[in-house]
Amino acid sequence: MKTKSDINDRFVIIMAGGRGERFWPVSREKTPKQLIKLIGNRSFLQQAVDRVLPLVPLKNILIITNSLQAPEVRKQLPKLPKGNVIAEPVGRDTCAAVTLGAAVVGQRSTTGVMAVLPADHVIPEEKKFQQVLSDSFDLAARGQAIVTIGIKPTEPATGYGYIHVGAPLPAPRGLKPYKTTFFKAEKFVEKPDYEKAVEYVSGGDYRWNAGMFIWSFVTITEGLQKHQPQMAEACQRWFKLAGTTKLDKVLAKEYPEIKKVSIDYALLEHAQNVVVAAGDFVWDDLGSWTALARHIAPDAEGNCAVADFIHVDAARNIVFDARVKHRTPIALVGMRDSIVVQTDDATLIAHKSQAQKIKELVAKLASMPKYKNLV
Repeated sequence: MKTKSDINDRFVIIMAGGRGERFWPVSREKTPKQLIKLIGNRSFLQQAVDRVLPLVPLKNILIITNSLQAPEVRKQLPKLPKGNVIAEPVGRDTCAAVTLGAAVVGQRSTTGVMAVLPADHVIPEEKKFQQVLSDSFDLAARGQAIVTIGIKPTEPATGYGYIHVGAPLPAPRGLKPYKTTFFKAEKFVEKPDYEKAVEYVSGGDYRWNAGMFIWSFVTITEGLQKHQPQMAEACQRWFKLAGTTKLDKVLAKEYPEIKKVSIDYALLEHAQNVVVAAGDFVWDDLGSWTALARHIAPDAEGNCAVADFIHVDAARNIVFDARVKHRTPIALVGMRDSIVVQTDDATLIAHKSQAQKIKELVAKLASMPKYKNLV
């Protein structure tokens, strides 16, 4: 049974600064994917906070976002202490965000253990996820392990990185075995081509890299010192200023100069103390409109619709109406494998095979003064 002091030494850092461009026109720069309601009546960020509240006190949940999105984050999480919403001046990938989060956690508790979690994942099996996270917190608090949650692949996906895992690890000496299985991480692998992905899935000793990490303040700062000394120095400077008004000024000055690099590349691929927790729960990283279809019940012709939708001879389409007050019917005739999205001020029609090009469309809109307000 956890004691109160154990719980108070646990922290969760939720990364919520992404732009979610592939979900345009519903996702916009000020209200990106993680701040909108696509599944259910809570945004992805709100769901991410709800999921960890049984394990961590609200005062220990930190949201790392950007200055443009911070007001909406605060609006959606009104009970969260104001100082727990941390705005990056500019985006500098996950290594900088992790370092900043670690500095803030360390200032509150140098014995703290933190989980770093993305804001936009879909995890329907919350109890299973909570068990894995709880066991990972416990393991990370006991030693020098960097823990990452690896998802058991269900298909040869080429959009995820993979982790090659070794043999299962025994429980720490004198402890009952965890309910979660832990493995030694042998190797991190970049996004593979389809043939490689088939090989990884059929082999059984690879996991999807879900970008979820758990480590103690001591472990992450030691890892940065060893593999990213410049970031370790930044962490020390920010640690001294965390909780004061001076931090924002220093971040505004220093952040633009930081090298853009992911925490995977900067630390995990080099570290020898990485442990993989078996994430044997249903999980999805919603990257595009086509991914959303996995969570909407299809009709007899395979159309997935959140709309007042009617069709004749249309199949396998994704139809999403984000309008609330003035919905009108969306009618399709003879269309196949398309994405149709309607908002109050824009309409998107795309072929499902071209879903990744929506990002290009957003860049084009941003470059045209006439359409800048739609980005």
